[in-house]
Amino acid sequence: MKFFQYESVQEFEEKAQPYLTKNEDLYSLFSGVLQGIKVGHYDNPLMVAIENEGRVVALFQMTPPHPLNMIIINEAIMDDILTFASNEFFAKRIPILSAIGLKSVVTKFAYKWQELTQFKSIVLMDQGIYRLDEVNTTLKKSSGSWRYAREDEAALIEEWYVAFGNDAGIENPPMEVVKERVIQFLENQEVFFWEDDEKIVSMMKKARPTEHGVTVSFVYTPQDERKKGYARTLVAAGSEELLKVYDFCVLYTDMMNPTSNKIYQEIGYQKIADSIHIEFVSKQG
Repeated sequence: MKFFQYESVQEFEEKAQPYLTKNEDLYSLFSGVLQGIKVGHYDNPLMVAIENEGRVVALFQMTPPHPLNMIIINEAIMDDILTFASNEFFAKRIPILSAIGLKSVVTKFAYKWQELTQFKSIVLMDQGIYRLDEVNTTLKKSSGSWRYAREDEAALIEEWYVAFGNDAGIENPPMEVVKERVIQFLENQEVFFWEDDEKIVSMMKKARPTEHGVTVSFVYTPQDERKKGYARTLVAAGSEELLKVYDFCVLYTDMMNPTSNKIYQEIGYQKIADSIHIEFVSKQG
C-alpha cells in the first residue's frame, strides 16, 4: 500500500470525487468539508489517499481542530487499510484528537489508534444518517409559517448556535468564530425560522450542498417552545423547500435521542447508515 498526502485540494478532489459521487448521501460530510477547503474556509487541511496496486482504497480528511473523517472504499481489506493508515499517521506524527465516519470503520480505527498511542477513546456522538427523498404530506402541522432569517436577527442565531452546542454536548468555538459563521450563514441564506404569532420559535439550516443533495443541520427549539411540534413542522417545510432544488436531503441524528429520530422518520427521513464521532484522550488524564 502507498500513502499519498496532498497539498493541492484540486489534486485530492480529482482522486476523491469518483467515490464521493457514488455515495453522495453517505459521504455528504466529507464532500461538504472538501468544498469548504476549496474556498479557503480551513487552514492546514490534511488530505490523504491510500492506494493499493494503483487503486484508491481509502480517503482521509481532517481540518484541525475538527475530527479525522475517513472513507474505506475497498471494504474487503478494511482491516489491512486501517492498520496501514494508523501506522503511517503515527510514524508521521500527525496528531489525531478525534475521528468521525461510518461506525463500522471508525470503531476499528479507534481500536488500532489506541494500540499505537497513549490514548483511550470516548464516544462523543452515536449518530444515525438519514436521507429524505419526499416529504410526508399527511403530517399534521403546527401553527405558524417558515421564512429565511434576516441579517438583523444575527444575535438570536448566535444565541441559539451556542445553546444547540450546549444541548448536544459539543464544545462551542470562541464567540468571535460563532459571529463569523453566523454572518456567513446569513450571506448564503442558509437559516430557516419557524414563526408563530410573530414570534420566532424554531430554527434549522441547510449545509454542505453536493451536486444532488444538501444537509439539514442545527435544528433547534428553545426549551419553552418545545413539545409543540415546531421543529418537526419546520424541518418538514424547510426540507420540502430544499427538495425543489436538490434531489435529496441528509441529516445526522443523535441515536441516544429516540424522540428526534421518531420525528424525522415521521417527516419521511429514512435511516441509511450508522455514524460515530469518537474522541481520543490521554489514559493518564
